[in-house]
Parts: sequence; C-alpha cells; structure tokens
Amino acid sequence: MAIQPVKSGVNYFLDGFKLIKQPGLRAFVFIPLMVNLILFSTAIYFAVGKLDDLFGWMNSQIPEYLTWLNFFLWPLAIISLLVVMSFVFSSVMNWIAAPFNGLLAEKVEMHLTGKSLNSGTTIDLIKDLPRILGREWIKLKYYLPRALIFLVLFIVPVVGQTAAPILWFLFSAWMMAIQYCDFPFDNHKVPFNDMKFALSQTKGTSYTFGATVTLFSMIPIVNFIVMPVAICGATAMWVDKYREAYKHPEIAPE
Repeated sequence: MAIQPVKSGVNYFLDGFKLIKQPGLRAFVFIPLMVNLILFSTAIYFAVGKLDDLFGWMNSQIPEYLTWLNFFLWPLAIISLLVVMSFVFSSVMNWIAAPFNGLLAEKVEMHLTGKSLNSGTTIDLIKDLPRILGREWIKLKYYLPRALIFLVLFIVPVVGQTAAPILWFLFSAWMMAIQYCDFPFDNHKVPFNDMKFALSQTKGTSYTFGATVTLFSMIPIVNFIVMPVAICGATAMWVDKYREAYKHPEIAPE
C-alpha cells in the first residue's frame, strides 16, 4: 500500500487552482467573481475620474514648467489606487460573496467525497443568510481588536522596525486560514471557537496555507481569484484533516 505524502498548506492552496476548473464548480466561482469585477470596475471608473479632477486642480496650482511631473505621478497614482482598491474589495467581497462561498465549499466537499451535505433548497439558503452573515460578523469582531494591537506595534520604536512586520504577516496568515477554512466548518455547523481550536491543532498546515493566501492576495488583479481558490483549497484541507474528527468527535485532528 502506497504511503500518501503529508501535504502542507501550500499544497492545499495549489490544489484549489485545480478544483476551480472542475465543470460542476465553475458556476459557483463565476458568479461572485463577476460581481467582484463589476463592482471593482465601477469603483475604479469613478476613482480615476476623481484623480483626473485632482490632477487638474494640482496643475492649476503649480508653475507650467513643473507639469512634466504628471508623467511620473499619474502611473504612481494608478498603481497605488489599484493596490488599495484590491485590498478593500477583498474585504468587501468576503461579505457579499459569503453565501456563494458556503455553496462553493459545499460543492467542493461533495466533489471530493461523493457525498451530499443535504443543505436544502434555495429557500433554505435564503433563510440561512442571517446565520451566514452573522458568522462573518464573528470573524470581523475577532479580527479588528487584534489587528489594532498589531498595527500599534508599528509605531513602537525598534519593535516597529523589526518585529512588527513579521508579527503582522503571521497574524494575517492566521486570519486567512480562519477566513477560508471557516466555510466548510460552518457548513457542518461547527462553532467558531471549535474551528479555531481545530486549526490551532494543525498549526503548520494552517499557517503555511494562510501565508500562501496572504502572499497571493498582495498581487493586484490576481487577488480576484484568490478567494475561490482559497475556499477550494481550504475545503480539501477540511476533508483530509478535520471531517472525520467531526463525524467522530473522539478522533483528534492530525
């Protein structure tokens, strides 16, 4: 009998790229992705218009011989805008796409196990929306106070220059693992604190998965597909490491 290699969080994330290509899963990837692109494109359109107004005002305030600065400032402003908007929309889409993300996690699990979760009809999903959005609110309440503490470290002398960036990256990795692994856990009505405990029992996998998601999320435009890829990868991780433990609570996650 062949021994299955131990998979890291990186492997699970990369598995997500394969899973989003499966015919039965594409619709659940396409819908939130299109909503994201439409909203992002609309926001960029209006933001670029405001930038144009800003540069018009700036040009009216500076001497004519300095207008050549536009050739450098415009590309810098556009790149900065794309980076900021990408991060903002990643956060906003976690709320907008939460019901679709839960469905995607469910379909991925069904694809991997061949077993249905019997989640009910579309009407049942609509009735479940308050609970789904409530779960997102729980994650936000967990995130915000801790994020503020880590951000304060950046203004502390010495620590801000050395430890703060490392601690922030590790915290971001942990939060990415929580954000995306929570969907398959929540599909099985596993409480939030129980989910956190399970992930803490497999810290190596959780942190490498979250770190990979964090790195890909830093790439503008590419981060549009990070969400469905991460959900698929997190669901594969759930199936391999946690599913049996919650079917049989006496089994601890490995």
